[in-house]
Amino acid sequence: MNEVNPPQVSQDSTIYLKAFSIKKFSDIETIKMEVSSGNIIVAKITQLANKSLEDTQQAINELIIFVKNLGGSIARLGDERLIIAPPSIKIWKEKDNFR
Repeated sequence: MNEVNPPQVSQDSTIYLKAFSIKKFSDIETIKMEVSSGNIIVAKITQLANKSLEDTQQAINELIIFVKNLGGSIARLGDERLIIAPPSIKIWKEKDNFR
């Protein structure tokens, strides 16, 4: 009987699903870096929203623009979380769940 070996996956092609809490506006730079590297991010926005709704809206808008320019996907997960994915991952979403 022939044994089938699984394909070899290099470490460079590993995609991680990472959870982040956005505590301050500058935390979105880390998220951008991670998504640019091919990782999927689940970001909790509650801490930033509790400090500043204006910063929260600005952060979300900046992430939307970043993801569109990158060719990735972004969607809400309830009221407190966002999921941000690189171009290799597509998020199915309803029409009212961002653009």
